[in-house]
Amino acid sequence: MKKPAILLIIMSLFLTSCASHFGLPKNYNENTTQVVLTKKNFKVIKIVKGEAQATYIFGIGGLAKNGLVAEAKAKMLETAGMEGAARTVVNEIVEVKTSGFLFVNKYKVIVSGQIVEFTE
Repeated sequence: MKKPAILLIIMSLFLTSCASHFGLPKNYNENTTQVVLTKKNFKVIKIVKGEAQATYIFGIGGLAKNGLVAEAKAKMLETAGMEGAARTVVNEIVEVKTSGFLFVNKYKVIVSGQIVEFTE
């Protein structure tokens, strides 16, 4: 009698899904700087993006989500070329994509934004 009950519990665990979905955007940014673009004293230079990903097996491995966001943002800023100019990043977007099967989960974070240069 115990064997069928244990078998049923094990089968139900394998048939359940543990997928997660971030349906609404989440703001992982803690910036408080505001850029007001009301005059035509700027131009959009380019769009930049940075990616970071981690794989977890049984919940072990990779970086924490906040670490992935920081790594992706650092990669984005490397390609921005903002040194020595009056430039800033605006319209910054953080996307988190997850996928997984059974005990293996993969997180991918993409940070993108527009580089704006001030002319005055």
